[in-house]
Amino acid sequence: IPIFILAGLLVHCVFLVSIFDIYFSSPLVHGMTPQQTPLPPPAKRLVLFVADGLRADSLFELNSDGTPQAPYLRGILENNGSWGISHTRVPTESRPGHVALIAGFYEDVSAVAKGWKENPVEFDSVFNESKYTWSWGSPDILPMFAKGATGDHVYTFCYAAESEDFGAQDASKLDIWVFDHVKNFFNSSRSNQTLFSALNEEKVVLFLHLLGIDTNGHAHRPNSREYKENIKKVDEGVKEIASMIDHFYGNDGKTAFILTSDHGMTDWGSHGAGHPSETLTPLVVWGAGINYPQKVTSQFYEDNFLKEWKLENLKRLDVNQADIAPLMASLIGVPFPLNSVGTLPLEYLNNSAHFKAESMFTNAVQILEQFKVKMSQKKENTLSFLFTPFKPLSDSEQINFLKKIRLCIQQQKYNEAVSLCKTLINLALEGLSYYHTYDRLFLGLSIAMSFVGWTTYVILVIIKTHTNLTRTVPTNNKKTTVLFYGFAFAGMIIAFFLLIQTCPWTYYVYCLLPVPVWYAVVREIPVIQALATHVLSLRIGRSIGFLLVCILGIEILVFSFFYRSALTVGLLVFAGWPVITQLWVQAKARALIWTLLCVLLAVFPLMPVVGREPNIPLVIAAGLLTLLISCFSLASLCGSKNKYTKVYFYQMLSIALSTYVVSSTHDSLKNKLGLPVLNQIISWMTLVSSPVLLLLSPTFLFQRLFSILLSLMSTYLLLSTGYEALFPLVLFGLMFVWINMEQEALQHYGLSLKPKLTVFNFAYAVDITQFRQLHLDDVRRSFFFVFFIVTAFFGTGNIASINSFDPASVYCFLTVFSPFMMGGLLVLKVVIPFVLVSCAFEAVQVTTQLSSKSLFLIVLVISDIMALHFFFLVKDYGSWLDIGTSISHYVLVMSLTIFMMLMNGLAQLLTTRRLELPRRTKHHST
Repeated sequence: IPIFILAGLLVHCVFLVSIFDIYFSSPLVHGMTPQQTPLPPPAKRLVLFVADGLRADSLFELNSDGTPQAPYLRGILENNGSWGISHTRVPTESRPGHVALIAGFYEDVSAVAKGWKENPVEFDSVFNESKYTWSWGSPDILPMFAKGATGDHVYTFCYAAESEDFGAQDASKLDIWVFDHVKNFFNSSRSNQTLFSALNEEKVVLFLHLLGIDTNGHAHRPNSREYKENIKKVDEGVKEIASMIDHFYGNDGKTAFILTSDHGMTDWGSHGAGHPSETLTPLVVWGAGINYPQKVTSQFYEDNFLKEWKLENLKRLDVNQADIAPLMASLIGVPFPLNSVGTLPLEYLNNSAHFKAESMFTNAVQILEQFKVKMSQKKENTLSFLFTPFKPLSDSEQINFLKKIRLCIQQQKYNEAVSLCKTLINLALEGLSYYHTYDRLFLGLSIAMSFVGWTTYVILVIIKTHTNLTRTVPTNNKKTTVLFYGFAFAGMIIAFFLLIQTCPWTYYVYCLLPVPVWYAVVREIPVIQALATHVLSLRIGRSIGFLLVCILGIEILVFSFFYRSALTVGLLVFAGWPVITQLWVQAKARALIWTLLCVLLAVFPLMPVVGREPNIPLVIAAGLLTLLISCFSLASLCGSKNKYTKVYFYQMLSIALSTYVVSSTHDSLKNKLGLPVLNQIISWMTLVSSPVLLLLSPTFLFQRLFSILLSLMSTYLLLSTGYEALFPLVLFGLMFVWINMEQEALQHYGLSLKPKLTVFNFAYAVDITQFRQLHLDDVRRSFFFVFFIVTAFFGTGNIASINSFDPASVYCFLTVFSPFMMGGLLVLKVVIPFVLVSCAFEAVQVTTQLSSKSLFLIVLVISDIMALHFFFLVKDYGSWLDIGTSISHYVLVMSLTIFMMLMNGLAQLLTTRRLELPRRTKHHST
């Protein structure tokens, strides 16, 4: 079995990683030549303000008294410049947002997985193409553009990372820091001749990254007074910087200004997914080369924003976020970033038709260059008779297009040239996508074949080793040898085929994986024959009925990933289980408690997602309720003379402390006093000490499970902000009754005698001789486990969406922004209900005299069938919310499977191991 588990882990890791290779590999290519507009640009310098986390509606909407949120910027878009909404893409995080703005391409999902701070891929940017760039702001964003730049012309000035504190008095000080440093920089340049002459060069970029709005949004929500005050401060700062720069350059009219944002923010203060509040960001552009406001009588947009913002009469010019990079490049006359896929938004430009046509032509050639490189790469790596080129842009078509556009520009048919350029850009982008996804079908089929093969193999292993169906199946060694050579030959042909095409090594893994998996399946042909004979001997109706119930159960699980309410339906069906199977006749009280707890747990998936509105009194109530239950349980479990009472007492003290810490931390943050150090120490100590206390408790079934609940609850309370604190309590109650109900089920089916649970000891439970063979009812047992695991995951909120991340959950531990530490704590919060379910499942396995392997294999089959569903549901097109959700669903199910293998081990450790403290008195046997 260990080899089997290792193989399983390996196969599942391949399945998990494959999706990123098949759907989300990096789209970047290298080796293009830079393209630059031949005409003189309108601006010598560009000032880019990025207000991190600023929503479009927060900037443009009016206050209740009709005054603008940002008076200076409102005045700009009404009198001096152009405006619109910039549409960002998922993931709406700071790093991908800035890459889209400054480099003009959308980072693929795999780059986000590599972290916020470094460059997972080398890319070109407007900063790199400029003569000099000076930037001020956050240490999370600025260094990545300096690191990617060639030569030494991108300068960064950052504050300390510790300043990004969600619990601080006022985050707008981050923006004031930036404005003050820019002013000092310009003042100091008057006495520094080198700097002064550098500032007076052409092709200069000044970048101000303003993080205060984002930090205030996370800490206080976007509808808060703090967030709105911060917008006012940014507005005043932009006004001061703009007038100071104009004054510095003697109002030469050669400065262009752009204000935008990298992403928005949901009403509950998070971002990352594709909700309109996250993807709609403001864009205000003014200064050299920019169009003045265009008055219109009517304009058509599907949303109602123009009316809400009282901007119906000013032309709104929407862009995609990556279009801002070519806009900046054409304003100061630098080459367009090599990997940019943005289309120049001509309506923003106040320039001659000739300039616009030339700029558009440069844009088209720059994107076509990427297409050519991508095509030649694919052509080199594919056998000539298998290569199917992208028809609409064959070599002759490309030459044709370029000739036509050149001719139109020479004949001064500028509008015609521009529309031809737009067609060429769209075709080149389509072609890029075509070559990028060239191998997708072939790789997808390989993985799907491995999936089906693996699941079949696991089913055969279950039948062979854990049932009586195949007692006497002969093995034919001759046939096995022939089979082995046959499959080895097939593998060699596939490898040779991949070798000729110089495919990356991962392709070998995906394409060769089906070979050993199907070899293992075909070797078990006698088992398949025995199974077929058995199934045919059964009543047809019964077999079909069983199959339908299985399919329905798995479909409900798949559905629950999209609609949490499916879990409610499932739990209500569970509530009726004792009635359907007549179990309630022999255990009325237990059946009643089971039904009540199922109904109670069914309420949680109907509640709104956690973190939208903190509700600390509920967390305190959960803490007190846990203490109350502990007192009753202690009295009934241990009696007064139990030597372990001390351990339970410490665990209860830990819960009381956690309840106090949550309450006082949130009060302190509300009053803007930051996170109290004592609270932080208690929180970290609780986190470290709770597993130790757990292992000191006795290994008797109920006593150990009770100790597990207390240990996990003390940490969970510290990570809770609302009703979810009650969730583990109800879940654990149900698990407790489940263990009892499974005993009744065993007796009901006459599978074994009922062991006395009160004296049952985990430490002595693993007696191999007592294991029984599998029964059909065990499939239901496994299904219950998978269902409870999914409920543990989605019960309090859909973590499948990145934007349900709420930093408030970790405020008892830290408030300074640290993505990996915060992420780790949030993962812990998600894992705690898992551990409760896994430990209960471990108890069910041992008390129903099953080897943990047999039930676990059934669980594996169920989750693999779910994963195959999601593999085919993965999208890389459509709305970005759909894409994000489809990836996270597949990753979740695959991680769940890998995770359940690990959880199985963890549950065994938590239930069977004990730490013995050295004692001076004689030892008592436990």
